[in-house]
Amino acid sequence: MILPGTDPQAIMEAARRIRAGDLVGFPTETVYGLGADASSDEAVAGIFAAKGRPADHPLIVHVADAAQVNDYASSVPPFAARLTKAFWPGPLTVILPRREGIAAAAAGGQNSIGLRCPSHPVALAFLQACGTGVAGPSANRFGRVSPTTAQHVAGEFGEALLVLDGGPCAVGIESSIVDCTRSRPVLLRPGVLTRAQLEAACGEPVLDKEDLQPAGSAPRAPGTLDAHYAPNAKVRLMDAGAIQTALDLLGADAAHIALYARSMLRIPSSNVLFRRMPDNAASTAQQLFAVLRDFDAQGIPLIWIEHPPAGAEWDGVRDRLGRAAAS
Repeated sequence: MILPGTDPQAIMEAARRIRAGDLVGFPTETVYGLGADASSDEAVAGIFAAKGRPADHPLIVHVADAAQVNDYASSVPPFAARLTKAFWPGPLTVILPRREGIAAAAAGGQNSIGLRCPSHPVALAFLQACGTGVAGPSANRFGRVSPTTAQHVAGEFGEALLVLDGGPCAVGIESSIVDCTRSRPVLLRPGVLTRAQLEAACGEPVLDKEDLQPAGSAPRAPGTLDAHYAPNAKVRLMDAGAIQTALDLLGADAAHIALYARSMLRIPSSNVLFRRMPDNAASTAQQLFAVLRDFDAQGIPLIWIEHPPAGAEWDGVRDRLGRAAAS
């Protein structure tokens, strides 16, 4: 059932269900989460079962404020504290050394844990009412397109799941993830925060996980599989010229194709569905998953997407599209 996130009684009911070991769908500024009490391994197991997610894939634990970090992390490096001070509440997850015996299931069995304080007012009210950290991956089946509305969540999991409705997500793609378990910060997943912003906040260079030695030594992190965020349709990333050439070759026979592009294209068939990609990265991120879900809802089997422009502000969108096209 969907309940308005602006209703204090709905917030209290959602928090009661979390404390009882149930799952709850809740909004954040990035995407909607599927929440469970992070301190209960049994409750967290319900997330993995509902999503069909492997139990060794860690979840992000959402906290109401920075003071809760010490409930889960055994230490916080100075650069990590500077990052959370700059971007919390907001679309940043930091991975920190995990306190022994705490939230093992949520951490996927790792000795580190991902923590985030979201900025969405409904999420913050919900977390404060819960009085505990809430493990919350995106509220969708594993590997599929993340949800950015309460209706998306209800469509995935049905009426039995309580979903707090906080409206469409303002950011639209998942948080940036920075590994803070070593001597240098490492960007594991890009989001809307650029590397330059992260480096300015923490006061030192932010490495890529490819820079680590030995290779692959970064902690496992959510949303970093090669194939992820995928609709049912097959996604192809193409430049505008290649899209136009393919359309011209198909001519009036072009059908069952959806286009998501910034360029103005000559579309020879009314059977081709076209959505214009915004010219700026923030607007594209905000609508990206909703557009992919809409194409799926219309039964489109093939989606052609114009490559996003170069530029650090597009890194998060580029990452999500690359993983969607890899499926």
